[in-house]
Amino acid sequence: MLVTTVTKDRYPYFSDDTLAREAVEAIYRTQTVHSFFLFGFVVMPDHCHLLVNVPAPEKISTVMKSYKSSVSFGIAKGVIWQPRFHIRIVQNSWAALRYIHNNPVKKELVSDPKSYKWSSASGLWDTTDLPSIL
Repeated sequence: MLVTTVTKDRYPYFSDDTLAREAVEAIYRTQTVHSFFLFGFVVMPDHCHLLVNVPAPEKISTVMKSYKSSVSFGIAKGVIWQPRFHIRIVQNSWAALRYIHNNPVKKELVSDPKSYKWSSASGLWDTTDLPSIL
């Protein structure tokens, strides 16, 4: 599933590298508490996309609540998120991953997805490989 969460009033908290790093590291902290597979992500200035599989008995709502709380606590800026998040069940995980990785290019933050360090496209962060059957 492709999950998108947006900052309150679309404020660009994650334009600051320190806060962007915290948003990425919070993904991995959340994974230590809640079991889920992380296939890809991008932390944009005002939103985050995650491509995940959350096996039962875990719930995406629990994972996202934990993630958003972790980021908020880590950056200590008060309420930073819109209260909800958006989920899309994807038919083509590879296309969803391309969409996530190309988001910084589309927003003209970089010219190559691999050069955006707050994304799994950069190769700087661990993710689960998508099964080749997808």
